[in-house]
Amino acid sequence: MKLTDFLNAINYTKDPIMDTEDDWVEKKYPAFVVNRCLSYFPDTILQCNNMNMRPHIDNKMQFEYYRLSTRKRKRFSKWLKDEQSGDFDIVKEYFGYNNRKTKEVMDILTDEDISNIRSDMNTGG
Repeated sequence: MKLTDFLNAINYTKDPIMDTEDDWVEKKYPAFVVNRCLSYFPDTILQCNNMNMRPHIDNKMQFEYYRLSTRKRKRFSKWLKDEQSGDFDIVKEYFGYNNRKTKEVMDILTDEDISNIRSDMNTGG
């Protein structure tokens, strides 16, 4: 079972894929990722909020809740990622910082500072 199998069953096909004797299907269900994928749409945000308020619910119950409470529709979204520029990597390498510390430093540095760091890091060839 893949993530797309679970999302297709929730959003479009409405197949009860968790109604099996095997426990491995329930163990394969990525509850957090499914919740995040469905949270991008206005018609499923309330269901996602309900699941966030009830983290103790087991995977099968969460899947059935989503499958039975969402309307049949194809939903596609891109996974939002933190966009980082090439300057971010240069500053991170220059100071030897982790991502969190580098984000803090990027707010402080000016374009001239970053240009100086870039020229110092330029090894040529």
